[in-house]
Parts: sequence; structure tokens; C-alpha cells
Amino acid sequence: MPPLLNLLSPVKLHIPDGFLSAPVALVGWGLAVAAIAYALRQTRGQLGSKQIPLMGVMAAFIFAAQAINFPVAGGTSGHLLGGTLAAIVLGPWAAVLVMTSVISVQALIFQDGGLLALGFNIVNMGILTAFTGHLIYLGLKRALGEGRNSLLAAGAVGAWVSVVLGAVATAVELAISGTSPLGVALPAMAGVHVLIGLGEAIITVGALAFIYAGRRDLLERGASAPAQGAANWVGVGLGIAVGVAMFSFAASPHPDGLERVAADHGFLERALGPVYHLLPNYTIPFISNPLISGIVAVVVGTLLVFGLAVAIARMQRRAQA
Repeated sequence: MPPLLNLLSPVKLHIPDGFLSAPVALVGWGLAVAAIAYALRQTRGQLGSKQIPLMGVMAAFIFAAQAINFPVAGGTSGHLLGGTLAAIVLGPWAAVLVMTSVISVQALIFQDGGLLALGFNIVNMGILTAFTGHLIYLGLKRALGEGRNSLLAAGAVGAWVSVVLGAVATAVELAISGTSPLGVALPAMAGVHVLIGLGEAIITVGALAFIYAGRRDLLERGASAPAQGAANWVGVGLGIAVGVAMFSFAASPHPDGLERVAADHGFLERALGPVYHLLPNYTIPFISNPLISGIVAVVVGTLLVFGLAVAIARMQRRAQA
């Protein structure tokens, strides 16, 4: 039986240091920094006062939902990425900032994902998912027509494809790094993430249906980043995010898709441990009870990403002036 702590803490989710060669990791950092810089430029002057907390709510929900791994076939687990959901609600460039906030806090505070690998973690899980999912969503929604069912179907397909594309990109990076041959990494990563993508689609559809029922206008303006009408919804949204975080103890103890592939194909031992520890493995070191420690850690992280995303949005609004 897995140790109790493993049952009460989220499984490590992201590319660790050691899986990518230094040159590949540096390319990832270059791509991430360039995309983030351009996202800051594109959103400058586009964020209204009522959209600022909405970015925080979206970041908080994605962080909390990512902490709950769900089981898929073969003793493997998956988790929400959330890039497509963020892009549909906020627009792709604002979504890049939201996803960067989430993934950076995970790496820097909780040691989830390597520091050298952080660039490609942002690219794979934040940038690619946001733009792929958003483009597919817009195209399918245009083809299917207006209405709730069309919106949900377009969101589901966009979310599913975005997860598979992120997995394919990871496989290519592993192959270029010499970690695993492309002929091994690609079918393994794509195969397991085809299933994980179904979970992403289900969660995305559920979130979109909830927003459609309560604040349909947020979805109608998602492509251009809504500037009005979000403030009254913020308390409910943040409360939902914190509520989700409190159920993080229910995360599946099975390894996530990348960890399963690494174990099955013999490169898991290449993973390097973190160079420092703050709240490792989503725990609070001075809280001895593992259940409470894990829940508190995820709630703290949820509030941290909320504050960080709001701070970035406010900075962008001040930049306009």
C-alpha cells in the first residue's frame, strides 16, 4: 500500500530537471520569456478593473484543480491543464499570464517541476494549450453555430487536443535531449494523454457549463478578454477554487502520465531533486498531520496564485496609464 503521505498529497506533475538537456531547457526558457513578454504587451491596456479579479479566480481554480489527479487506465493518473479553459474565458494572451502564474508558483514554492525545465513546462502546459485550445474552440464554434451545446462541444474538443499536443511536444523535447527515442516517447506520451485529455475535456465542459449558466457574458467576450461585469462573480469563483483545493486529499496516488512513461521506459532515474525546499510535495513542513498539511498547502497555493495573477493584471492596467 502506498504511504499515507502519498495518498494525501498530489503526485508530482511536471517535467523535472534532468529530463531535458541544458541546451533544450535554455531554448524552453527563451520561448517562454518571449511569449510572456509579448503577452504582457498584448494585454497592456486591455484589462478592465473588473477583469483583474477574474484572472485571479481563473488562476486559483486551475491551481486547485491541478492538485487533484484523476485515475485513468493502467494505474496512471492525469490532471487538468486548464490552458484552454483560461483562453476561452480570458483570451489567449491573458491565459498565458494566468498559466505562467500557476506553473511558476508550483515550481518555485512547491518544487513541482524543475527550475531549468520551467521554461518548457510553461510552453507545453500554458502557451501551447491556450492557443491550440482557443483556436480549435473558435473554429468549431463558428462551424457548429451559436448555443450552449456548440460552445461546450467546441470547448471539449479544444481541451482534448491541447492535452495531446502538449504531450507530443514533451516527447519531442525528451527525444532531442537524448532522454528517450522519439519512436518510444511519442507513442507512449500520446497514448496515455489521449485518455488524460478526456478528463481535461470533461472538467472543461463542466466549468464552461457552470459559467454559461451563471455569467454567459464572460464566455461571449472571451475571445477579446472581457473588461466588464466580473466583479460580482469573484467571491463565488474564489470560494469554489478554495473548496476544490480542500478536496486535494482525494488525488489519485498513481503516477501521472509523464512519470508513468518515464518509469516504463527506464529514464525515471534521470530526474534530479530540487535544489531547495519550501513547501515540497504540497505539504507544510511544520504541520505534522499529513491530511491537514496537504490541504493547507494547496489552499495556500490557491490563494498565492490568485494574488499573483491579480497583481500582474493590476500592473498591466497601470501600464496603460
